[in-house]
Amino acid sequence: MKEVKITQTIITFAVGLIIWFIPAPQGVVIEAWHLFAIFVATILGIILKAAPMGTMCMIAIALTAFTQVLAPGEAGKSITLALKGFGDKVIWLIGISFFIARGFIKTGLGNRIAFLFIRVFGKSSLGLAYGLGLADVVLAPAVPSNTARGGGIIYPIMKSMSMSFGSMPDQPETHRKLGAFLTLNSYNMNLIASSMFLTGTASNPMCQKFALNLGIKISWMSWATAAIVPGIVSFFVIPFVLYKIYPPELKSTGDAPQIASQKLKEMGPISRNEWLMLLTFFILLFLWITGDLFSIDATTTAFIGLVVLLLTSVLTWEDIKAEKGAWDTIVWFSVLVMMASSLNELGFIGWFSDQVKAEIGGLSWQMAFPIIILVYFFSHYLFASATAHVAAMYAALLGVGISIGIPGLLLAFMLGFVGSLYGTLTHYGHGPAPVFFGSGYVDLKSWWVKGLITGLVMLLIYMVIGGLWMRVIGYF
Repeated sequence: MKEVKITQTIITFAVGLIIWFIPAPQGVVIEAWHLFAIFVATILGIILKAAPMGTMCMIAIALTAFTQVLAPGEAGKSITLALKGFGDKVIWLIGISFFIARGFIKTGLGNRIAFLFIRVFGKSSLGLAYGLGLADVVLAPAVPSNTARGGGIIYPIMKSMSMSFGSMPDQPETHRKLGAFLTLNSYNMNLIASSMFLTGTASNPMCQKFALNLGIKISWMSWATAAIVPGIVSFFVIPFVLYKIYPPELKSTGDAPQIASQKLKEMGPISRNEWLMLLTFFILLFLWITGDLFSIDATTTAFIGLVVLLLTSVLTWEDIKAEKGAWDTIVWFSVLVMMASSLNELGFIGWFSDQVKAEIGGLSWQMAFPIIILVYFFSHYLFASATAHVAAMYAALLGVGISIGIPGLLLAFMLGFVGSLYGTLTHYGHGPAPVFFGSGYVDLKSWWVKGLITGLVMLLIYMVIGGLWMRVIGYF
């Protein structure tokens, strides 16, 4: 493993150096080209897993400051600009939301919600799939880590239910009984839920930030409004599609409601901390929905929610310090946003858009729109991180589309939605994928083939029904 990482590191730095020493294209300032070299090397290092994402981003900060690409001849200002991402409010929205998500797990409220839905819908395998999916959708607005939501809350319950009906991870002959179907369905539902809310997954606010850099304003409510119709349609269609192309052998799960009731009984009555967590959840939703009326942005709302949880001792400062995923995300998110935003400020994104426009500028925007979406969707086969993919391509493709004449809000939202949907393609395509795939219920071939089918179905729903919906509500 060590040798592989050394090889990957050599490849990463070699590619960065090659780009660095290639003369900057006409129309690109040298600082933008050198920052692009650092950016490409960082993204490549993340893809190849040459080092942990945080390590790669620390290297990027050091190189950006040392080479003074952001402030030539001004060492002090260069390091200040290299660290500017840490002061971005979008970064702290995600970080704080991770802390709030910890409240759902710590109090047990997330599990209680899931068991309640199973008790209502779990009489059949299809109903069980919808029940687990509905729990994911309900939790998604306030649990932005879809890995924590899917892997920490939904997956353990899904696995427990599968095993209760004799579908055992270590017995391949029982996988298709129930576990395989629920695994793929729960993962797909997680991605749908992630696409429906600005706070549904960590990369969504990054899309919001990049869109704002190009003059397109996206709020929590406008994202939810745009996604609600295609999201609901996908929610109902995808389990049914999987039920047809990858059916469980067990159709009836009549004991599931009783199992869920027993689990709820073991949990006891709703605790004080669960009530406080639920109250905080509704406060967050109310302020995110009405924030524009009160001039309260999403990050301020997240701070308010966190303070409520701390003051009521639902969370302690020790919980906050121990939330390694949040601090890790704040670090690498800040660096990637800093580099991508700086590339735009230095004119690189505009230059790139002009180059692509020169090649496909003859197309109408109606023709260019699906091409851009499909390129973005299928290029995810090359990425093991949705965030890395968003950082690498979202701003560039959005800039290209706007320059061709594609309505900015339409393209910004659609690229944002695809940032969740393309995770269905592979077993490494999104944060929760390794968790669900690691259960062993679904073999690699089935994951990729069924993932391609469900991915194309969701893409069609979002582009056609979602596009028509955004037209109806006046988004373009």
